[in-house]
Amino acid sequence: MCIALFLWQCHPLYPFLLLNNRDEYHNRPTKPVSWWEDCDILAGRDEIAMGTWLACSTQGRVAFLTNVLELHTLPEAKSRGDLPVLFLKSSKKPKEFAESLKSEAHYYNGFNLIVADIVSNSMVYISNRPKGQPITIQEVPPGLHVLSNDKLDSPWHKALRLEFSFKEHVAKHGEGEIPVKEVIQKLMKDTVKADKNSLPRICSLDWEFNLSSIFVEVETPLE
Repeated sequence: MCIALFLWQCHPLYPFLLLNNRDEYHNRPTKPVSWWEDCDILAGRDEIAMGTWLACSTQGRVAFLTNVLELHTLPEAKSRGDLPVLFLKSSKKPKEFAESLKSEAHYYNGFNLIVADIVSNSMVYISNRPKGQPITIQEVPPGLHVLSNDKLDSPWHKALRLEFSFKEHVAKHGEGEIPVKEVIQKLMKDTVKADKNSLPRICSLDWEFNLSSIFVEVETPLE
């Protein structure tokens, strides 16, 4: 699943600030963040599909993604972890890259993808869901945003809780420096789950309940 909160072009000290949790199969082989060989990519790496969920480059390009929560997925679909890599390896601007995905997006299971060029102040949100509809391509406006497992800024429990908690912490510091490590420790390890009545009811209630916290602790064995 995953969740990401980010400030974009709205803070005097941080053109871009990102907090991200990756919820993944606990025994899925993964390399920690490092520079990849033979390319300008800094990222962790999924050693099964060889992609990533969050990556950046020295050129000021950033990409990160989350899965869309859905009842059925296709085992033969292309790996969504390829998408951040494709952007960082390309020379396309964010909007141009998004347009280039139009003919390929249906080959992937549900995804939300953010691609950004910090230097040119350009950020684009891309999603291939709802299924069967044209892909979403949206310029991300300046502000505070949360991306979980539905559309950007959807009011899911975990997204609203993270946004509210982050705003509380930032308010204490005004326009000054944000103690990022402290914020990560306090906010991104939050295990409070949603009331079952507020769940989106896409999958089983028990599964959605287990995934409804900012920090997910459910056992997800890799088959």
